[in-house]
Amino acid sequence: MKTRAAILLEMGRPRPYAESRPVVVDEVELEEPGYGEVLVELKAAGICHSDLSVVDGSRPRPTPMVLGHEAAGIVRATGPGVTAVQAGDHVVFTFVPMCGRCTYCTSGRPALCDLGNAANARGELLRGGRRFHRHGQPVHHHLGVSAFAQFTVAAEESLIKIDPDIPFDVAAVFGCAVMTGVGAVVNTARVEPGSSVAVFGLGGVGLAAVMGAVAAGAYPVVAVDVLPDKLERARALGATHTVNARGVDAVEAVRDLTGGGVDYAIEAAGNADVLAQAYRATRRGGTTVAVGLPHPAAMLSIPAVTVTAEERVIRGSYMGSAVPRRDLPRFLRLFRAGRLPVDRLITHRLGLEEINQGFDRLAAGEAVRQLVLPDAD
Repeated sequence: MKTRAAILLEMGRPRPYAESRPVVVDEVELEEPGYGEVLVELKAAGICHSDLSVVDGSRPRPTPMVLGHEAAGIVRATGPGVTAVQAGDHVVFTFVPMCGRCTYCTSGRPALCDLGNAANARGELLRGGRRFHRHGQPVHHHLGVSAFAQFTVAAEESLIKIDPDIPFDVAAVFGCAVMTGVGAVVNTARVEPGSSVAVFGLGGVGLAAVMGAVAAGAYPVVAVDVLPDKLERARALGATHTVNARGVDAVEAVRDLTGGGVDYAIEAAGNADVLAQAYRATRRGGTTVAVGLPHPAAMLSIPAVTVTAEERVIRGSYMGSAVPRRDLPRFLRLFRAGRLPVDRLITHRLGLEEINQGFDRLAAGEAVRQLVLPDAD
């Protein structure tokens, strides 16, 4: 079948992307789903920093590639062997397809799945191969999803069935921002009620972490960023204090607000220097959770003695250390209860043709979650 898709042709083109146009929207051929695969009609897809990191070249991936990894849609057809979903089901994508057989999957850490992450690095689906073709040449998949299209084919392991009354725009944000941000709080950090939390970096993932900390009963919840509008949004989502890191020493400000440092610091900026700040903002015995993805060449520098003498902990959190089939339903229940107001993260809605402008907006810090609606053009 034919479908329209947003294709990254070349990484590292200069900004503004609206002029250099690294992403083109074109008609492509999409093969039928193979064994264990599913055809999905996309209804909403979020533009995330992980997409931008591929566009600007800081997270290299093979090109050409149909971008997008945070999405929701409707199953339209299934290939042989599919048992998890059927035609007509509403689904959310997870950006690490979980094989279910490797050491990580069987030990409850599917975000680290050997086969899924290897397939993602190659730009292929879980069982191998690429289903998109343009001008007779294969086009790579992004994280097994490729959501910036009208239709996509994905492994059934990349899909989680949801109730049909959940709006697609809200459901899409659960696939990455909520899974990652809230997951970092409840799965990786395991924040207890009454403990103190600081979140450094208030993009979609960081603001989701703020919501997660509030839902977990943390106090105080300190939000740190350099953009006043994001600090205001964090307060509206329940942060008890905000720190503008452009005007003050963020570490000292957090330590002053919390009487010596927080129990948990969540770093969601994807910057090694910010991660070091988050670490220094914790108290003795505190835990720092690294959520953002810095450039692969970036190095972290911290006082080594503090790890031992002060029993401080640094933990990585990829995909919120989530088990998606367990976590997505419970996060959706929190949304229904009004405790995760995810809809308030959405700042823009756009069509496929506007995607380069969307990347410019994200790079400038002028958006939280922009949703690409393939039918909006």
